[in-house]
Amino acid sequence: MRTGRRSILWALAATATLGTALGCSEQEQTGMTADEFAQAREASKNRATRGVKPAPKPVLAPEPTIDPVSGVAQVDTGYSYDPTGKRDPFRSFVWDRPDRLAQGAEAGPLEQFDLSQLEVVAVVWRTGNARALVQDPSGESYIVAEGAAIGKNQGHVVTIDDNTVVVKETYVDYLGQETTKDIEMRMRRNEGG
Repeated sequence: MRTGRRSILWALAATATLGTALGCSEQEQTGMTADEFAQAREASKNRATRGVKPAPKPVLAPEPTIDPVSGVAQVDTGYSYDPTGKRDPFRSFVWDRPDRLAQGAEAGPLEQFDLSQLEVVAVVWRTGNARALVQDPSGESYIVAEGAAIGKNQGHVVTIDDNTVVVKETYVDYLGQETTKDIEMRMRRNEGG
């Protein structure tokens, strides 16, 4: 083992000596002194940067001052925010559209059908809040309470009884006059059950 280590150390020493010898011979081949090399390097640098504008000096930020009341550091940059003519970034886009607000909310799913197309399936009425289960022509069911919008003609649920739902609809006739009508929607009885 000792002879193996010694041979490795001799090989490393020989490699270092050879590298030093080659480096010296290379320096002797160029024929330059250290001063001449520094001058050549400077001339090369000047040729490379000729016609190139120097980089602008960075603008230093002003020193922050500590607010005596809040204890927070503040920097006076000379800029102040002016919100005139700009949208509030924390306000909803919907509120910025008055045409959408004037139309009201979009019609719900039960407002897309005529009352004759809707069917009362079930009623829960002996509680504080009476509710009814109404089914549309596609089979989807919706729970409605008093005041819920239903039907194409701006209908609203007025009352919910044991097997009926009364809806008040507003119609506009050909003369442009509005008339209201109460329509009773009854729950169908199952036969043979």
